[in-house]
Formats: sequence, structure tokens, C-alpha cells
Amino acid sequence: MSEEVLKALMQLFAIIIKQDEGLTVNEREYVETFLKQQLSSGEVQEYLKLFDQFAGEMDQKAQEQQNKRTSVLDSVRILGICKRINKKLTQEQKVIVLVRLFELVNQDRRFTKNRMAIIDTAANVFNISNEEHKGIEHFIIENDLSRHRDPQILHIGIEDLTNSVAKYIHSELDSGYVVILKISSVNLYFLRYTGKSDIYLNGLGINNRRIYLFASGSTLRMPKGLPVLYSDVVGCYMRDSADSKLSFNIEELEFRFPNGNIGLRNINLSEAQGKLVGIMGASGAGKTTLLNTLAGLEMPSAGRIMINGIDLHKESDRLEGVIGYIPQDDLLIEELSVYQNLYYCSKLIFKDLSDEEIEVKVNKVLKDLGLYERKDLKVGSPLEKTISGGQRKRLNIALELIREPAVLFVDEPTSGLSSRDSENVMDLLRELTHRGKLIFVVIHQPSSDIYKMFDKLVIMDVGGYMVYYGNPVEAVMYFKRLDHQINSEIGECIACGNVNPEIIFNIIEAQVVDEYGNFTGQRKIQPPEWETFYKKMAIKESSAYVNDPPPRNLNLPNWLQQFRIFITRDFLSKINNLQYIVLNLVEAPALAFILAFIIRYTDTASTGNYLFRYNDNIPPYIFMSIIVSLFLGLTVSAEEIFRDRKILKRESFLNLSRSSYLFSKIGILFTLSAVQALLFVIVGNSILEIKGMTFSYWFVLFTTSCFANLLGLNISATFNAAVTIYILIPLLIIPQMVLGGAMFNFEKLNKFIGGGFKVPVIADVMAARWAYEALTVNQFKNNDFQEQTYEIERMESVVDFKQVYYIPKIEELLEESMFLEGGQTDDSIKTIFEHNVNIIRKEIIKESAKVSSLEFPYDLTTANFDITMIENLLNYVSELKSYYNKIFLKINRKKEKLVNEMQSNPEKRSAYLAARDAYQNEYLTDIVKNIYTENKIVIYNDELIQIIDPIFNNPEISKGLDYRAHFYAPVKSVFNQYFDTYRFNMSVIWIFTIILYFTLYFESLKKLLSLNLNFKRSKKK
Repeated sequence: MSEEVLKALMQLFAIIIKQDEGLTVNEREYVETFLKQQLSSGEVQEYLKLFDQFAGEMDQKAQEQQNKRTSVLDSVRILGICKRINKKLTQEQKVIVLVRLFELVNQDRRFTKNRMAIIDTAANVFNISNEEHKGIEHFIIENDLSRHRDPQILHIGIEDLTNSVAKYIHSELDSGYVVILKISSVNLYFLRYTGKSDIYLNGLGINNRRIYLFASGSTLRMPKGLPVLYSDVVGCYMRDSADSKLSFNIEELEFRFPNGNIGLRNINLSEAQGKLVGIMGASGAGKTTLLNTLAGLEMPSAGRIMINGIDLHKESDRLEGVIGYIPQDDLLIEELSVYQNLYYCSKLIFKDLSDEEIEVKVNKVLKDLGLYERKDLKVGSPLEKTISGGQRKRLNIALELIREPAVLFVDEPTSGLSSRDSENVMDLLRELTHRGKLIFVVIHQPSSDIYKMFDKLVIMDVGGYMVYYGNPVEAVMYFKRLDHQINSEIGECIACGNVNPEIIFNIIEAQVVDEYGNFTGQRKIQPPEWETFYKKMAIKESSAYVNDPPPRNLNLPNWLQQFRIFITRDFLSKINNLQYIVLNLVEAPALAFILAFIIRYTDTASTGNYLFRYNDNIPPYIFMSIIVSLFLGLTVSAEEIFRDRKILKRESFLNLSRSSYLFSKIGILFTLSAVQALLFVIVGNSILEIKGMTFSYWFVLFTTSCFANLLGLNISATFNAAVTIYILIPLLIIPQMVLGGAMFNFEKLNKFIGGGFKVPVIADVMAARWAYEALTVNQFKNNDFQEQTYEIERMESVVDFKQVYYIPKIEELLEESMFLEGGQTDDSIKTIFEHNVNIIRKEIIKESAKVSSLEFPYDLTTANFDITMIENLLNYVSELKSYYNKIFLKINRKKEKLVNEMQSNPEKRSAYLAARDAYQNEYLTDIVKNIYTENKIVIYNDELIQIIDPIFNNPEISKGLDYRAHFYAPVKSVFNQYFDTYRFNMSVIWIFTIILYFTLYFESLKKLLSLNLNFKRSKKK
């Protein structure tokens, strides 16, 4: 209390006392006692002297009206004094001052009109309601309150309990009774005793002429029986005022870690609404494990947790919205403002409230928590603060406070805060209990004031042993008694009322001393012994189950509304992060510029000018564009869910739609990827003068980025460290590069992974392989120049291959077979001969089916494969060659005619050549035609495989799901139908993306890793 306020109070006391016959001895003694409670002994006399001076100043006019009414001058003074006090004191302090004014008048019970008028004036100025004002007056002035049924009054010690009083606590008193008054507006409790027995409040004897503040953590000791605790008193009021009842029972709870270590042992608790329960213990004692298990975040190994008779872990769906959780770390979205954090949290909870109603609700909570003035500030990170640590903690609590869960779990709410901020945070939690909430708090090294706020205290010892459960102040005395200390009946300082919680842990962790007085490192009493002591003294409380549904204040919006809220919240958080936006928008075009500028190759030997046609770097550009898309897609998504993990942990208690959250993330990431892909294509393709392909390039890069987005979200949801996530990115990118089809020829890969003349199966799960093939094939066959002649060139290539490579190869095999036919007595020659026969038979059958006019009339088997059959086959092959030669000439004439028409005059020829330079890339053409291969045709699995011109070679029609074909195939076949390679490959990547969404939704990768780790641990055992 400030000096100014204390002087004003002395003046106010003096004005009251000088009314109606002036100061009495009892009244002066009361003022002196009041000062001793506020000041040190040296300052008491100074203010007492000041009080005497004020009391002696009586103007003449006041003396004349002394027995009639308060003087006008005094009335002016009273108003001035009360207004000065009004500006300096909190509402709680004003109520206490009003009680002290009544108590002063009660010293000699001189309740004159003048004195009461002064007190009425003070109450009015202090904005104390008339109802509470009269309640305080009646509580102090009335002699007999034994029959009073005021709902704000609690009686302790009255024998006739059934008819006389509304609220009571039974206790054995030799004389009189204790009365407690609750002031609801400020949640203060005042105590008065009417008898002469020796009873003690916080260790100090009670005077039956005084009114005492029954503060948080107070203990009232009677001559007989158990003490009355602050929590007992609050519980009496809560039982009648709470709209919904709550029971929270823990029965024989045990928890084992995955490695087999025991985290909790035989925990038994029973609590109801309106309690603040502290959990304390040394490091490794299982405090956070207990909190997480009680909150339902960890599954117990044994025992059960019941809320209103509902098993928390077996019937969690019936407890949606009942539990709230505030971890030690922040749950805030750092890029949003204080207001936005709370606003979007509210939108996810109250679907029936309009935006205006939510705004009013949010502003009220912000005002209640002292955050309204900071509501437009961005929260910021702990390292780049824009609001203080205490304000961050209050905002974290506000996220739960706004929906008011019935049971709230809080982990280290005061960690890293100043003593003032710590008290403010705990005051908020204490305020919640007044509204009927049950709150469990893990606390470390609390101050005396914070320690006394708890109604119950759970003390854990190393190894998960519960060694105490009960009143906090009683805990000090309990451990002192076990330690045989001489002052074991004193729990708090008699002079100041402070409690030192460190005493408890000094006793619990006390070490054995050797003969030299040095600590040995061995504890005097081990945790199991402390647990045994507690079990011997613990009074078994009956587990009172409430059968009513647990209270819940939750009205969730539907899926679409949740999606809108999530995506709006995520969008705002990202656009408020300027670095994030700038880097992500600049990165793609910057990489495109660097890549395209460096590889803009000019063949000075030919024209001296840049021509797209002669740039050998176009295929590498296509591949690097795909790798960049994968990289960008992974980096923007790899931390998305990991960053939200703490927020998701809190929102899991709301049972919000996981799919709506994931779709909001995907929506934002896909939009960003679309913009990045577009910027990349515009810059890169413009520099390299890739024309007519903007959409196809964009769609491939966008599709690839979307795949990478989902892959990044999967690893973001699986791993617990950002370092691990970013270490994984190269492990995901490099296989895409190696198996993408651009850097290494699939035919020359290790046979162990399936290298051959078809794409290896392992490469088929690489998005880069599908994207690169799609873009190169599309660039070649669908550019504005090539698409005019592609189909006729494809037919020409097919027929040319038959004439130049295929039929000659069959003839070669026939001639070799003719040579080997007579030497089949040799096993090696016989094997070669049979091998050739199988190849020839397969190929002749295929050709006979394709060329119906030249059907081969003989049945080919090894047995009838003699000289005569070989001659027949040679004749048939000769006819095939003639057949294909005619077709080739026909196609060739048709092609020449088409090309000649395109160059029929100088203008058309010029346009033709310009289009060829602008749209056709020679190096890309060489790659997709595979002209650099040594073997144009090979034998593989008893078949003749075409290696040359893969871009013109349609794969065999597939009757099922066998989509597999050679690389650079122009079309893919599925279900007896051809599909364009570009569309097919894009569909495959989107199928991969959809699969990744389901693995993300069901957290498949995380579960798989967890199963693998558990399997390894079990094998070690």
C-alpha cells in the first residue's frame, strides 16, 4: 500500500472516529493494530501520530453539529479522500478497506447515523454493490448469525446443521462458531469467530473481536478434529453454485516408458470441481509424465482415470471438449497478433456465434487478462519479442480460458517469468477454479504466495513415487514431523505468514554424511520408503463418482467452416511473415534466372546468335527444373506440421477435423507452389526461348511440387526435430536425381535394382522419372513444329526399323540356326539353337498377327525346326521385307509431299525454317530418338527389343494394369487402351500425391517407425 493511500486512510479513519463523542481507547488500539499489519514497527508510530493529528482537527462547525450529522467540510473531505483511494486501490483492496471501516466502528459498537453515512459514501465511491455493502454490514454488526441463511455465509461448528443454516462445515468447538462471508465480485472470504476457544488461523490465534481475511492457502485449526482448509471453504460454495458437478478419480495408475522403465507407480487421487492442484517433485520424478497421463496424452500401463464415471482412455469420445492442456512451451502462432490468436481459436470453438459476438467475447477476455492494449501487436517469437513473457503466458491461458474446459492441465506456467508475472498467471488459474474448473499445475520452485494458492499438492519422488497428497501448508509440517524437527507444528512463518516449500525437498533429498561431514551422495530415505510413510498416514478418501455428463462448453463448426478458419489463419500467419513471403516468391524466379542464364548456350561456329534449336542444355534444363520443383516443394512444407505440433496438441482436445486442417495446409502450399512454378517457367523459359510450352511446363512443375509438398508434410508429421527433417531432404532428393532418367541410362544401371530395357520398378516410384519423361516427350512431339509431322514420322520410323534392324536380325538368327542345326548333339550348341528357335518363333508369331495378309502357315517348334523350315522362314521374312519396303515408300512419299507443301514458296519455307529453329531442339531430339546407342536392337528375355527411336515406338497393348513400357514411350497402355504419355505420367504423380495424403492423414510413416523401434527394443530384451 502506497504512502499516499495510507495517509488517506488515516484521515478517513480520523473523520469517522471524531464523529459522535470522538475517539475511544478501543478504536485507537484498532488503528494501531491495523498499522502494525501494514508497516514495520519503526513506521507505525509515525503514522499513528499522523492519525492522532487528523483526529484532533475538529473545526468549530463540526463541533456544533457533532451529535447531529456529518459536517459539510467533512463530507467534502470524505469524497476527496475516497476518490483518491479509488484511483490507487484494486477492487479487492477497496472491499478490504470497507470491511476495516465497519470493523473500526464495531470496536465500541457505535453505529451512529453520521458514521454509517461516511461508510455509505465510501462504498458508493468504491463502486461496491448495495447488496455486498449490506452483506458486509450485516456480517460485522449482527451479533447472532447462527440462524442466518444468507447463501454467501458459511458456518463452521454449529451443531444443529439440518435446519438452521444454508452452508456449513462440521467441527467440534467448545464455544461459539466460525462464520465466513464470501464477496463474490472479488472472490474474497472474511472470517469471524464468536466464541472463546483457542483456534488458529495460519498459526496465529484468533481474536473474537476481529474480522480476518481468509486468503488463498489459509488453514483454520480447531481444538479438536481436522483443520479447515481454504479449499474446503471454497468447495462448500462451489458445491452449491456450480451448474455442473465434476468428479476426477485416478485409481492405481501406473505408466511404463517404451524402454520398460516405470514412470508412475500406484497413483490414487480424487478431486472435484473448483480445485487448484499442484504437482511438485524433483527432476525425473514424473511430474510431466503424470500430467500428460492425466490429460490423456499418454496411455497408462495400468489403472484408470475416470471423469464423472467415464474412462478417459477407453471412452475419450464422450469427453470431447472437457479437457484443456497448456504445455510449458508457447502455443501461439507467432506471426499473428494477440487478437488474431484468440479470435481464430474462438472461431474453431463457437460455431453459433457471429463474428461480432466472437469479437465482443475475445475483447472481454483480453481486457480481463490485461492484454487489450496489446491486442494488435504481433506475438513474435521468444527471441524476437513484441510482447513480454508474462503476456505470452497469459495469452496461452486465454486460449483455454475462452472456452473454459472443465479440467485444465498446465505445465510449468511460471517458468521463465518474473515473480510479478508468475503471480498474475497463477491468479488467472485461481480465478478459473472460482468458476468451478478443476486445474492441475506442474510447478517448480514456487514463491510462498503461489504455493499457498493451491488447494491440494501432489509431491512426486524420483521413480514415479507419490509421497504426499494433501494441503500444501500441511505438507511442510508433515515432512518436518517425519524428519523429527522441533518446530514440526509450524508450517508457515508466524510473523509474516510465508511458507518455504524448499524445506520439503531439503528433507526428501537429504543425504547421508560421512564421518568427515561430507555428503556421500546417498539419500537418507529412498523414494519407496517415503511412499510407505505416506500410505500409512493417508486417509483413504472415498471416490465420489458423479453420474451426470461432464460439463463442456464446445460447439464446433462443420468441416467446411473449420477448413475456412484454418486456411484463413494459416494464410494470415504467412503473409505477416515478410521474410517468408519474399524468399518464397523470389527464390523460384531467382533460381530460374541463374539456371537459364548460365546454360543459354550459343553455337558461335554456326550462326553466332542464340538459337533454341542448337542449345544442347535444354534436356538438363528440363531435368533441373523438376529437381528445383521438388526442392522448393519440400522446403516450404517440411516444417509446416512440425511447427504446429504444440498447437495441434492443444487442439486435439477439441477433436477438430484433422482432414480440414490438412486440406488447409495443402491448399496454402499448393497455391504457393502454383505461383512458384509459374514464376520459374516465365523467367526460365523466356531466357531460353522455349515457346508454346508455358502451360505444359507449369503443370509438370506444379504437379511435381505438389507431390513434394505432401512428401514434406509426411516427414514434418513424422519426425520430432527440425534438424532431422532437413537432413532427410537430400536423402529424398538424390534418389530422384539418380533414378530420374536424365543423369543415368536405365539400361546401364545395376541389375540388382532392375536395370534393363524397361524402366526399373524402383524408378517407377520416383516422381522425377515421370515428370522428366512427360516433359521431354511432350516437348518433342507436341511442339508447334513437330506436331505437324510427328505421326507420319512415327509410322516411317516403325517401318524403317523393321527394314533396317528387325528383319535383318531375324535373318541373322535364321542363318545362325541353319549353321547350328546339324550339331545339336553338343549340349552347348543345342542350347543356343533352342534359344534362337524360341526367339524366332515368338517374333514370327507377332509379325504374322500384325501382317494378316502374310500369315505364316506352319507351326513352329524345336522338333520341326529343320533346314526346310528355315528355308520357309527365310522366304517369309523376304516377303515381310518386301511388304515393309512398299509401306515405307508410300509413307516416305506422303511425308515428302507434306514437307514440300510446307515449303512450297519462299515465305512458307522461311516460316518452316523459323518454326524449326524456334520449336525443335536438336539435342533433345537425339536423346528421345536414342541415336547415340550402340545397339539399335537387342535380345532380352527371348525377345527382340527396339532400342533406337523410343519416342516413335508405341508399347504393346496391355489388357490389364501393366502400364510398364520403355523410357520416352510416346504413349502408355492400360486396360487395352493407349494414353498420351504426358497425361498418363501426370496422372501417376497425382496418384502418388493422393497416396501420400492418406499416409499423412493416418500418420502411417510415424506408426511404421514407431513399430520398428519397438520391435528393435523387444529384440534387445
